[in-house]
Amino acid sequence: MIVKAYAKINIALGVTGKRDDGFHNLDMIVAPLDLHDSIEITAMPAGYDTLVTCDACELTTGDYNLCTIAVNKMREFFRFKENFRIHIHKRIPMSAGLGGGSSDAAAVVKGIMTLLKLKTTETDLIDICRAIGSDVPFFFKQKPARVRGTGEILDPIFINKRYYVLLIKPTQGLATKDVYMKYDENVPESREVRPVIEALKAGDDTDLAHAMFNDLEPAAVALCPEIAAIKRSLKQEGLELVSMSGSGSTVFALSDRLARLEKAARKNIKPEYVVLLTELKK
Repeated sequence: MIVKAYAKINIALGVTGKRDDGFHNLDMIVAPLDLHDSIEITAMPAGYDTLVTCDACELTTGDYNLCTIAVNKMREFFRFKENFRIHIHKRIPMSAGLGGGSSDAAAVVKGIMTLLKLKTTETDLIDICRAIGSDVPFFFKQKPARVRGTGEILDPIFINKRYYVLLIKPTQGLATKDVYMKYDENVPESREVRPVIEALKAGDDTDLAHAMFNDLEPAAVALCPEIAAIKRSLKQEGLELVSMSGSGSTVFALSDRLARLEKAARKNIKPEYVVLLTELKK
């Protein structure tokens, strides 16, 4: 079977504090995109081990791959004996702040639930997803949400408009750990996400442009200055809803006018950029 694993963007990302375990508490507005990987899952006969492969050679497919972790966590909970061949058809750029790895893992959970006809409560499923990775619960639900804590608190939000999305990722990716380490060197004052929620609900782009923010952006720009250059380029095209997703390095622009994004995309097609057009998945 094939399961779609959708990317995401952070329309707002606030860091609200560092925990004793080293992780950071967050307050985010996250929306899924139509851009997706395709996860091909096949149940294997007895005697075969689980194998994860990918058509992107740079993806680590060993025990630390989140898809492998997803199978192991599900096996711990459900006690099944089956093994699987899992192949990732990769379209979501990696080290990009778009959540591809976590989304792939959530798709594996959904696929195995369907293949083995497993049943449990939504609470248990969210707990399994949390054990795999902090972003995985969001990708399991795949709905626009305010996401808090380390990713375990999800409240649905309403997005009034149909937004198209331009994604531009420089060649240099960023490791989440490195960005947070840089962030901790100079912690900025965070902002409230409530104005973002209200602007999305009202469909007010002017308010949304003023409300959007990403607390990790200064740290990411320090590690990858090209992020700032991409933002300048998009704003010079008259696009106002421009920000960085996650811990970077992808910059996105939102608009309800596809032609404006297509024009900006053409001007930013360069060998050192990955340029993609998609839309928000409501």
